[in-house]
Amino acid sequence: MRISDMNWMQVDEYLRRDDRAVLPLGSTEQHSFLRLTVDCILPERVAAEAAEPLGIPVFPVLPYGVTPYFREYPGSISLRVQTHLAVVSDILDGMAHSGFRRILICNGHGGNGAVQQFATEWAADHPGCRVIFHNWWNAPRTWAKVQELDPVASHGSWMENFPWTRLPGIELPKATKGPVPPMDTIRALDPKALRAFLGDGNFGGLYERPDDELQALWQIAVDETRALLDGSWGSPAS
Repeated sequence: MRISDMNWMQVDEYLRRDDRAVLPLGSTEQHSFLRLTVDCILPERVAAEAAEPLGIPVFPVLPYGVTPYFREYPGSISLRVQTHLAVVSDILDGMAHSGFRRILICNGHGGNGAVQQFATEWAADHPGCRVIFHNWWNAPRTWAKVQELDPVASHGSWMENFPWTRLPGIELPKATKGPVPPMDTIRALDPKALRAFLGDGNFGGLYERPDDELQALWQIAVDETRALLDGSWGSPAS
């Protein structure tokens, strides 16, 4: 049920019986040895797998986000916060105009956090619409599984290294990058200093873990996302 696999008549028919949809948010930015589009691939895929059994359509991922700190890594593209919010606002307006009233924003990038506050404001200005903002990677059950597998996990590390985010023919370092630096340290650095500090872009930890562990993590993320789609959407009665 991807919008890219539907025509307008199929969407029209769907909206006669349901009003739920998913909008994935991503970012195009460095992820160490992994694809630049990691933050686009993961939210769109987790949304599609979560929504498929429920027959809920998933819109194409918004591939650009707010990532000014990575601008010194070639291929990393950042939108200004106000630009990003304006684009998200226009998308939500269009979805609401079409008839979608319950929208799950499945976010794949921490820098897009301003959307969480904006979504509350947008919903307040659109009576009858409900928006859930969902950071798929650090939702409670998913993050608990990350911590169970290996608490040293962060940007560009093993926790984002799935078969569908790695690149063929790219050999990853076997040794750990080391502990994750304090986020206050990372946030204090300008883009050039950050690149010099991080080097390859991995914040810390191993570059890869066994695929069976990542598949177990992924399944929890899919189930947790599906539970939101199939939940009460804030209604008193579930």
